[in-house]
Amino acid sequence: MLNSIILASKSKVRKDILEKNNISCDVRPSNVDEDMVKESLLNEKISPEIISKNLAELKANKVSSNAHEQVVLGADSVIDLEGELISKPRDRQEALLILKKLNGKQHYLISSVCISKNGSMIWNYTDKAKLKMKNFTENELIEYLKKIPDAALYAYNVYQIEGEGRKLFSEIIGDEDTIMGLPIQKIKEYLEKIK
Repeated sequence: MLNSIILASKSKVRKDILEKNNISCDVRPSNVDEDMVKESLLNEKISPEIISKNLAELKANKVSSNAHEQVVLGADSVIDLEGELISKPRDRQEALLILKKLNGKQHYLISSVCISKNGSMIWNYTDKAKLKMKNFTENELIEYLKKIPDAALYAYNVYQIEGEGRKLFSEIIGDEDTIMGLPIQKIKEYLEKIK
């Protein structure tokens, strides 16, 4: 298996998942303006899933165009709440608003990955997990957010499935690595083929 890649993301969580699976990575964030891309695609009524795919590809291609012959992995995760795209919070107030929106409802966490070489996509994959959040009072949500350090809060949406966030849900159907932002099994299967 190819066991060294470039990760076009500054996500510590994604880097940790790769390293736990014996894939070393050189981190080179793409610095793509995600908000601008999302806004443009939302104006065209593009679905959250396609937005996630486009962003993963954009990130991988951008970094890969300056990394001759190297394999670059780009990734993106979004929440799809009844067709509405929900992105990572910018501050704690926004995090609370997101939790209030998800409160008592079912939503999908979509994670897309793209592998590029010489500026072009050579493989991509998208997976989604279904989560149903329990009903909480606003005070309970505020108390939950107090337990989450800033770095974790802004890393991926508003819940950490491997930590405190698990308690928010009555139902989780899907791959935990997908929920954390990287469907690692499919990535490993692909890297196995291109060693």
